[in-house]
Amino acid sequence: MATAGVPRRFCRCACFCSENLYVARYRLHVRFRGEEQLRRDYGPILRSRGCVSPQDFQQLLAELEKEVERRQRLGQEAAARKALIASSYHPVRPHIYNTLQDEALAPEFLAAAEYSTSPGADLEGLLQRLETVSGEKRIYRLPVFTAPFCQALLEELEHFEHSDMPKGRPNTMNNYGVLLHELGLDEPLVTPLRERFLQPLMALLYPDCGGGWLDSHRAFVVKYAPGQDRELGCHYDNAELTLNVALGKAFTGGALYFGDLFQAPSALARPLEVEHVVGQGILHRGGQLHGARPLGTGERWNLVVWLRASAVRNRLCPMCCRKPELVDDDGFGDGFTREEPTMVDVCALT
Repeated sequence: MATAGVPRRFCRCACFCSENLYVARYRLHVRFRGEEQLRRDYGPILRSRGCVSPQDFQQLLAELEKEVERRQRLGQEAAARKALIASSYHPVRPHIYNTLQDEALAPEFLAAAEYSTSPGADLEGLLQRLETVSGEKRIYRLPVFTAPFCQALLEELEHFEHSDMPKGRPNTMNNYGVLLHELGLDEPLVTPLRERFLQPLMALLYPDCGGGWLDSHRAFVVKYAPGQDRELGCHYDNAELTLNVALGKAFTGGALYFGDLFQAPSALARPLEVEHVVGQGILHRGGQLHGARPLGTGERWNLVVWLRASAVRNRLCPMCCRKPELVDDDGFGDGFTREEPTMVDVCALT
């Protein structure tokens, strides 16, 4: 049990450096422990996707070894980037670094969150205050931010993008975007969004997924544009729950598609397509297989918040599907802790 008043230490699972390495050229996530294991586990599917010659395989090996090295350095390099940005970067919209205010949030979002914290609130009542995209897949949508706030945040993100500050990749599949903790927006924006608003919503929508025990997150903005990332391959998130908000700009195409949970057989047999609406957020389970169709025209920027509950993931890492092998990390790490959160009835989450 954590001691009151002492910041909790978060961890990552050791599998981060060996599991779910994405190879964009072959549109494949792989586990990588060495050449022999890679040939044994993925030889046939790699050949079917074009990795045919010895040169192809050696190039793949080099890419995977480079990615493992990048992941091993990630924490140290991220801390260095964050420190440099904090000391040298000059925002163009400094007010978005103030603590999140209700004025930035859509009235519908505020009403849904307020209802969720009211006495007697239940799922049926909450569903009347948001859109059910798919009851079967438990995918929901509602406005999150006002148009002026989306515009101000976009202007800040573009200003940072064009600056000479160092920039980390949002994740292994997206090459363009911003990590919000490095930019300094985690504490003023994302943490209050999770604690004050998303947690009561998620507690009613996803009680079986730890929705009422969200205690960390990873937040990033992804950008899709001609000549940059245009689509996103099928994957599932390293999160119990996910919020995906379209910030802008003007665009066509790029719809999300959803399958079933990643553990299900034929999980992508009947994908559901969901169009983005600027200012609105899509809520879904992290284990739901999903991807993004190719962008048609324009630019699309999305805020993605991976919401994590240590009470759930401490028992089973969603990336390696094993009991996590904990490694101390900076910040929220990957949302694991060495202790269960105080007062959590883990059995109730089973």
